Amino acid sequence: MSDGYDFDLFVIGGGSGGVRAARLAALSGAKVGLAEEYRMGGTCVIRGCVPKKFMVYASDYAKKFKEAEGYGWSVGDISYDHGKFVAAMSAEVDRLSGIYTRNLHNAGVELFEERAEFVDRHTLKLANSGKTITAEKILIAVGGRPWKPDEDELPGVEYTISSNEVFHLTELPKHMIIAGGGYIAVEFAHVFAGLGVETCLVYRGESVLRGFDDDVRTQVHEGLKEAGVRVITQTVFDKIEDTGDNERPYRVSLTNGVTLDADVIMMAVGRRANTDGLGCDAAGVELDDKGAVPVDEYSKTNVDNIWAVGDVTDRVALTPVAIREGHAFADTEFYDNPRTFDHDDIATAVFSQPEVGTVGVSETEARRKYGRVDIYKTRFRPMKNMLSGSTERVMMKLVVKADDERIVGIHIVGPDAAEMIQALGIAVKIGATKPDFDRTCAVHPSIAEELVTMREKFIPDGLQAAE
Repeated sequence: MSDGYDFDLFVIGGGSGGVRAARLAALSGAKVGLAEEYRMGGTCVIRGCVPKKFMVYASDYAKKFKEAEGYGWSVGDISYDHGKFVAAMSAEVDRLSGIYTRNLHNAGVELFEERAEFVDRHTLKLANSGKTITAEKILIAVGGRPWKPDEDELPGVEYTISSNEVFHLTELPKHMIIAGGGYIAVEFAHVFAGLGVETCLVYRGESVLRGFDDDVRTQVHEGLKEAGVRVITQTVFDKIEDTGDNERPYRVSLTNGVTLDADVIMMAVGRRANTDGLGCDAAGVELDDKGAVPVDEYSKTNVDNIWAVGDVTDRVALTPVAIREGHAFADTEFYDNPRTFDHDDIATAVFSQPEVGTVGVSETEARRKYGRVDIYKTRFRPMKNMLSGSTERVMMKLVVKADDERIVGIHIVGPDAAEMIQALGIAVKIGATKPDFDRTCAVHPSIAEELVTMREKFIPDGLQAAE
């Protein structure tokens, strides 16, 4: 252990990135402490991707029951018990959180179930006990939190919930309004519509999923409407009022003059780094204008004994990224193996229904970055839907750099898109080309075979003459 300090490393935050870094550092022989103010596992396990994916699974069954009739199944009376589902989901979250705790204990990490705040660059104070501890190295891994406007910006915002509280609804809403057009808003709109809730999505832009490829955005936007979600665009909440009505107790007034009544209103309009009250100023750690912690390629802050990983850095807010960042930090600082994480070409998914899988750059980004690109695109009704009666269509798109035929973007909207994009991410990462895909034999019959059978270049309107 470092002379004069209580710990060689102290980690603030028990999410995926912090836990990975703490466990690996402790296994190297370092004395490691970790403070978590809520529950071990962080956003992903407790109030993010894990419980959300369970909700996606639950909401998809109603559609599956209906589609089964096309394959000869006679489905009798069905019903859904939201309380029963929430209890099962919560039990699994508890189990996973316990695994995180057990793994840390087994590695020799000392845990503190309370908030840690900076006193100075080497000193932390534990908020509940008041205990002061010191560490040679400190890792900030406090993640992010849902952002809401304050009451001055949105009167009545206190009547809303966020993506944190949505997992604790023991009764299913009857009428739900969701503000936002990002992946969280889109996923929960599909979830609650699939569970039979009258659902409305309100978004300031023209089409959901800003930052994604335009063909993905169009497909998902239309898919929301096909799922029964009322989508209202180019407007935002103006105010929220209590109506006194038992069935629809809240009224949302939009800036376009439309009013909507609901019993649950969810704000999904963004997330911010969870640095409020952390005392970064006392340690001299700089924050950006959104409260995030800027870091270098080795995840080091402007203070040479303090690092940060995960969502708090506002680089790429994904659990697997936080894990890789935490692992690279531990390798660098405790295993004499300096290593960084490459944030380019990260495969990701949106669990809309059908889901999105994407890796690399969008068509727009590719044209801006590379100039001339070739586009291969297909949109089709998958074989399974021919008997099920579903009208959902799959969209697949390859973005190819024209001069060397390297595939720089792959975008899929359809069943199992997330499963496909994981493997396709390897191809993009290693620089696979369109001829490499063309030489690959198809697996038939499958949705994925379209990825290696697309031959016709797609030429957008207005580019035909230029080509």
